This record gives sequence, structure tokens and C-alpha cells, in this order.
Amino acid sequence: MMQRFLHLANKAGRGEFKIYIGMSAGVGKSYRMLQEAHSLLRKGVNVQIGFIETHGRKETEALVEGLPLIPRRQVFYKGKMLEEMDLNAILLLAPEWVIVDELAHTNIPGSKNEKRWQDVMDLLNAGINVISAVNIQHMESINHQVKTITGVEVQERVPDSMLQIADEVVNIDLTADELITRLKEGKIYDPAKVESALKNFFQSEKILQLRELALKEVASQVERKVEIEIPRGQQMRHERFLVCISTNDEVAKKVIRKAARLAAYYHGEWYVLYVQTPRESVGRIKLSDQRHLINNLKLATELGAEVLRVQDSNISHAIMQTAVEKDITTVCIGKPHISLFGIILRTNVFSQLLKTLSSNEIDLVILS
Repeated sequence: MMQRFLHLANKAGRGEFKIYIGMSAGVGKSYRMLQEAHSLLRKGVNVQIGFIETHGRKETEALVEGLPLIPRRQVFYKGKMLEEMDLNAILLLAPEWVIVDELAHTNIPGSKNEKRWQDVMDLLNAGINVISAVNIQHMESINHQVKTITGVEVQERVPDSMLQIADEVVNIDLTADELITRLKEGKIYDPAKVESALKNFFQSEKILQLRELALKEVASQVERKVEIEIPRGQQMRHERFLVCISTNDEVAKKVIRKAARLAAYYHGEWYVLYVQTPRESVGRIKLSDQRHLINNLKLATELGAEVLRVQDSNISHAIMQTAVEKDITTVCIGKPHISLFGIILRTNVFSQLLKTLSSNEIDLVILS
């Protein structure tokens, strides 16, 4: 509820913001924006083009015809006449919707803002609705991943907050083969650049990994939108794992590693819970057990888990309470040996645990 309230408060008086995102140049982001502009125009909406970059693509250029364009600002810089989006003109004309391509663009020195995404913020704050586009490799938080994939460090970057404030984030998706075919047909770059592009950026394995990043980013934005806009009781539950470990070193390691793979597979959050009972309090626990426990909790953190350490004489109670508090969907425990979980299984406490988990629709998985 608080997240929804803050979202509405931040939106007050601000224009709507829609971003088309893609794994690379040439997937059709600008084309799709222009299609949407034509659709809005047919409905009588005041939509204008603030900036569009066709890159000489005939099919994209054809869609520009018939759409009202706001003339670009001409700037003389370093002996050249350059063109830039005219932010002041857009603000004065105040169209209901404006198309602003190339969100990651760096403005010519001397412009009001250094980056185009800052221009977009000015437009939104003025109450103007904006449709924009960006490639996934320009997002700030995944810059390192993109460099690992492509071998190139992207200099023009957009803060992730731009996606977070967007009302809609739409992925324009193609398979790697489709994108490479478009490149070979001359629909992305000038024919003279095709061979070089195929040897560098446009390699199937690179495109596939960038495509995965784009899909994941849009999925996380959709999940955020669901959390904000759909009442909690109507939302699908996302997988959240609670991994329960004891001081049994070998079992704990196996459970943590298997749970890490489960969480990665389901793209779910996961927690590692260690319940410290009086018999394992400081001064009573063996130093070797304490050392193994610390190492396993460190391993869990390195694999992406949030570690929870709870003091409770009743392990079952601690598990149940934590599962409910963290909205857990699956509790994972190790295959019982002579351990505290073995004690649980041999008493009616285990049946109580099952009953509580069942009533909260929480699954129990025993990892061997």
C-alpha cells in the first residue's frame, strides 16, 4: 500500500511515460513508436515528433510522412552545423504526446541538459506525455554485464530510475536469426558496414545474451507494475524460498547450493535461515561448528541469498514465523541426519510445521 501511495504521489501532475526497449539497434523501436504516433493522430490526439532517428532506414522514413514534426534546433559546434532536439520549442508548444527517440543520447555541449533523458524529465514534469526508446546496453546497472558480453564499454548510459518511473516498458523482440537477416538485407546499417557488424556486435551468441537481459528487465518492470497497481490478494505469488540450515556442515552446503539453483531457475528471492537454540548459544557451540556455520552463511550471501539468524528454542516455530513474515512460497530443508531437523521429524512438532505451511499454501521441499 505504501509503495502504491508513493507511486501516485510521485506521478501527481507529471506526464505519462512509455519506453520501447530492445536488445540492439534494428529491432524496430523507432518504427513501432511512429506506428503508435499514427494511431494516436487518427484518434485526434495532439501528438508530435520531438526527435526521431531513422538511420536512413527506408521503412522507418516512410512512417515519418504525415506526422507533425517540431523543427530541430541547429547548433554550430567545432566548425560543424549540428542538429539537436529543441526542448524549449516542445515545452512552448506543449503537445499532448511527444515522440523522443534515442533516450541515451548525449546533448551538444551548451545545451540546457547534458543528456536527453534529462530533457525527457523536463517534458514529463511539464505534464507532457512522452514515448521514447532505448537499447538495453545503455542501462546503467548492467553496463558491466554488457561489456562482458560484447567487449565494449557503452559510454552513453541511462539511469535505471528512468525505467522505474515509466508507466509502460515494452520490449521489441526478435530472434537472433531474424535480426541478423535484417542486417544482411541492409535494413539496419549501410551495406558497407554489414560485414564489420557481423564480425563484431551482431554475433548470434552476443545477441542472445542481450536479448535475455532485455527480457529480464521488462519482466522485472511488469512485476513492479503488478505490485503497485493490483491488490495484493489478486496477485500471482512469486517464488520466494526459505532455506533452513543447521550446523551440519555437509548438509548445509548441499542445501544452499541446490536452493541457489532453484531460486535462479524461478528468478525468485531466497533466504537462508539459521535458528540458534540455547544448546548452540555462544560459549556452548563447538568452535569447529561455528566456523563451518560462518563459512556456509558466507557462501549463501555470495550466491545471492539474504541470511537470517534467529534465536529461538523452538526451531519449528521460528521457521513458521519467518515463512509467514517473508511471504515464503517454498521452505527447503536438508535430508535429515542426526541433526536438529532429525529431532523435528521424530516429534509432533513436524506435523505442526506441515499444518502451518499447508494452511499458508507453502510447499516443503527436502533436498537430499
